[in-house]
Amino acid sequence: MNLHGSIVAIVTPFRDGRVDEAALSALIEGHVAAGTSGLVPCGTTGESATLTHEEHKRVIELTVKAAAGRLPVIAGSGSNSTEEAVNLTLHAKSAGADAALLITPYYNKPTQEGLYRHYKKIAKAVDIPIVLYNIPGRTGVNMLPETVARLMPYENIVGIKEGSGSIQQVAELIHLCGERLTVISGDDAVTLPMMSLGAKGAISVTANIAPAHMSQMMLAAERGDMAEARHWHNQLYPLHKVLFLETNPIPVKAALALLGKCSDEVRLPLAPLSDQNKARLKTVLAEYGLL
Repeated sequence: MNLHGSIVAIVTPFRDGRVDEAALSALIEGHVAAGTSGLVPCGTTGESATLTHEEHKRVIELTVKAAAGRLPVIAGSGSNSTEEAVNLTLHAKSAGADAALLITPYYNKPTQEGLYRHYKKIAKAVDIPIVLYNIPGRTGVNMLPETVARLMPYENIVGIKEGSGSIQQVAELIHLCGERLTVISGDDAVTLPMMSLGAKGAISVTANIAPAHMSQMMLAAERGDMAEARHWHNQLYPLHKVLFLETNPIPVKAALALLGKCSDEVRLPLAPLSDQNKARLKTVLAEYGLL
């Protein structure tokens, strides 16, 4: 698959404690219209940690159905249990997902050898394109570029969502893996610097609320028009900041609610956006022209 551009880390809308399937389908239609390059259901932004397995599978199935082949679906299927990750990835394949996104195991704090064996087992068990996901701030472990390079013999490992925040680590990844591995940003604020080094796009939180502009920034960078890409980056930067005032996806769900797209409901232990930060969010959305 062609992993590139603005791929949205889509929220999982809730209403009265249940997945709001109608709202999710409507969000997907909006992304098709806006030029988004792909959908990631059941990632961090999709609150995968609090979905039951039945809900997780249903969200992926619904996303595949709603996308209807118009956008690729990269299903979040990671876990801190390797066997569970294998099973979720098998389901993603059977549901028709185009690829699977697998976060590094969280809480366990595996060694680099453990990370290598985890991904090796999944890659051998499921014949689906696999995108690794490194985000040390969420998981407590940083998958080093050398470990990623060790995994390159497994041809179905096609990309990595790199969220360490380290531009040097991105440079090292690209140096070691070259064209063999597609690097995707996992942090909206540094997507453009990453693309200047050779990353191909982002799995984006901001794309939930400004999908067309995120897409235009990345398409400009892809074609080498860095002046236009910088224009969009500078315009979008206040959104990137405000969407991380509290733990993701609290602010982005609050923003979508203000835009009338879905409820701001999150699941415990996440709590609704504070009144102070909601006021700041409203100000930024209004200044951007979204409200």
